[in-house]
Amino acid sequence: MIRTMMIAGLLTATAVPVVAAAQTVAPRLAGTQLDVVATGEVTRVPDIARISAGVVTQAPSATAAIQQNAQQMERVRAALKRAGIQDRDIQTSTISLNPEYRYEENRPPQLVGYRASNEVSVRFREIAQTGRILDALVAQGANQINGPMLMLDKPEEAMDEARTAALRTAQRRAEMYARALGKRVTRVLSVSEAGASYMPPPRPMMMEARAQAGDAASKIDPGEQTVSVNLTVSFELE
Repeated sequence: MIRTMMIAGLLTATAVPVVAAAQTVAPRLAGTQLDVVATGEVTRVPDIARISAGVVTQAPSATAAIQQNAQQMERVRAALKRAGIQDRDIQTSTISLNPEYRYEENRPPQLVGYRASNEVSVRFREIAQTGRILDALVAQGANQINGPMLMLDKPEEAMDEARTAALRTAQRRAEMYARALGKRVTRVLSVSEAGASYMPPPRPMMMEARAQAGDAASKIDPGEQTVSVNLTVSFELE
């Protein structure tokens, strides 16, 4: 029994240095550590527009409101299909039915009818055609249009360019600091990405009033969007 306990104790004792050695993984710093925060930015013209289009109907009964809404919405969907919008780019976002009341002083609310709403989110892959299609939707019964939300379809390439630009900026700054200190950059110790993002897109606008006016064709101006990446890069100076 005593021998067994002694062997177990020896095994325990030899295991401790192994664990401690495994935890010592930080590289040995021979010179001065310099941490640089850098931002890389690139601009792109948005190639996707997302707009919501829908139909709002009112009728004395819930059934009539829903039926009228469905008929108008069917014409709106057909117009989207004729314009070449694929099924994958059309998604129902809201369907609602609510009672409408009339309020008078000193009298209980009086039910006067029902309001039905059906709205789809539409993704346009040809921004230049968006305004023309929206006008066609209004002509087919769409009376509620919101948007646009402009974005990049595949932002990965732009984000990688921004990352490369951030790295170049960090390297330039590190070399500037090194010259000012009478040192030189010997190696990169670490790179961490603090965040990658778009600049805020154009604020969504209400297009309902303009579309109903019918005195001019709607137009979407894509402009530009900025993609930015923030990096923290640690260098060793000697």
